[in-house]
Amino acid sequence: MVLAVLGFQMEASGQEKIQYAPRLVVNITIDQLRTDYLKAFAPLYGADGFKRLLAQGMVYENASYPFSNIDRASAISSVITGVSPYYHSIIGERWLDKETLRPVWCTDDPKQSALDSPNQLLVSTLGDELKVATEGQSKIFAFAPTKDAAILSAGHAADAAFWLDTQTGQWRTSTYYLNALPTWILSVNELRSPSANISKVIWEPVIELSGTFNYYQHTGDQKPFKHLFKGERKFIEYQSSGLVNSDITEMAQQCVTNHGVGYDRVTDLLCLTYYAGTFDHKPVSDCQLELQDTYVRLDQELSKLIRSLERILGAEHVLFVVTSTGYCDEDNTDYAQYRIPTGTFYIDRTANLLNMYFGAIWGQGRYVETSFKNQIFLNHKLLESKRISLTDAGQRAQEFISQLEGVRNVYTALQLLSSNNPQVSHIRNGFNPERNGDIMIEVSPGWHIANETTQVQQLSRASFMQFPLIIYGTGIQAETVKTPVTIDRIAPTIAKIIRIRAPNACSSEPLF
Repeated sequence: MVLAVLGFQMEASGQEKIQYAPRLVVNITIDQLRTDYLKAFAPLYGADGFKRLLAQGMVYENASYPFSNIDRASAISSVITGVSPYYHSIIGERWLDKETLRPVWCTDDPKQSALDSPNQLLVSTLGDELKVATEGQSKIFAFAPTKDAAILSAGHAADAAFWLDTQTGQWRTSTYYLNALPTWILSVNELRSPSANISKVIWEPVIELSGTFNYYQHTGDQKPFKHLFKGERKFIEYQSSGLVNSDITEMAQQCVTNHGVGYDRVTDLLCLTYYAGTFDHKPVSDCQLELQDTYVRLDQELSKLIRSLERILGAEHVLFVVTSTGYCDEDNTDYAQYRIPTGTFYIDRTANLLNMYFGAIWGQGRYVETSFKNQIFLNHKLLESKRISLTDAGQRAQEFISQLEGVRNVYTALQLLSSNNPQVSHIRNGFNPERNGDIMIEVSPGWHIANETTQVQQLSRASFMQFPLIIYGTGIQAETVKTPVTIDRIAPTIAKIIRIRAPNACSSEPLF
């Protein structure tokens, strides 16, 4: 089985010689990385980060996710499994449990409430298949600023996943992987973690230009920023700052050294999540220079990571795969100020109106259980007791809601399960029958969908966010590909390169 990670290549003499697969695959997902920002800040980059990846790697300029309602958890799960949420079941960071009608987190273990695990991820990952192919000999680790990114990228069979705890500012893991933290991580927590140094940390521009010259549309003078991390939210703010990426790089380097990752001929996997979003998830207009500096620092960390791993392991033994989570935090834009069509669609009010509508048809009752995000959950037991088919209820709900102002489309769960219409494939791919509601509502672009109970509001925007997919390292020839590709092809491509099976739900073709 271990021979699955070996390959063969013909010498000029005609004799066959062993050509090993990469000793280490570094799978890097950069949260909210955008091509427009990546290019805009290029004058501020060094030679060995983004510029090296773009010049010497195989660059797919137009990558995308084959489903809608993308967030960090659903994106990372799709990269590592090679399928959409319809199959892997991680429809978002949170969803509503249909039994309890309470929100659950994507890494909550369904069997042990106090445990964080990847058990909500219902298919195998690239790392899982690598463990199987090497009979457990491969080393697989994941590091991320957040718990969901670390656990979901690590998968079920990984050695460990580590993330920064926003309560303590220290690195932690789950007992699903380890009963105790390794000694080297305990040392990092004591001496070099955010917890140990947060009182001394100051975030200022890393180079003068990134703090004085604004590469965005000119909207007035931007003052150089200077942030201290204090108060109850200090670690939450640090987690979404440009500084957190240096912690990811350091942990990756320490892991390689302390665990011998990539040291032998059995392929190992390192899954890293970096951050390229706005500071504390604020609107871009409120932190333009901070975001600019985040990209500059990210470039420096990629440079540091690439140079150190190639020096330790040899450039011919490391493969880097870099892509984005494919979404960005939306600004809470006030379109009304500029007379652009807009409005607010209240999902909880709509659920109450729908319940009254059903009551007028079938008699009083609680036909609508609840609402969550853009979804409405129907009371299946009541409908069954009244001998009302779910198909009839769904169609009536669809007809009623579609007449409300601000509604662009309404989909029923049964419609998405049975539809072969390619126009709704993005909606279907992001849907999972066990996790989503019975009715999904798509509001018009420019409108906000809001829930008065939870005070959560989100702007609807249908515009495409361009981001790249870059493969660099062992055996890869420099090339720029403009043909659009989807990220579900990353996992089978890596699997082909390291000569193992693709994840068990993945049917997408490798990129090459």
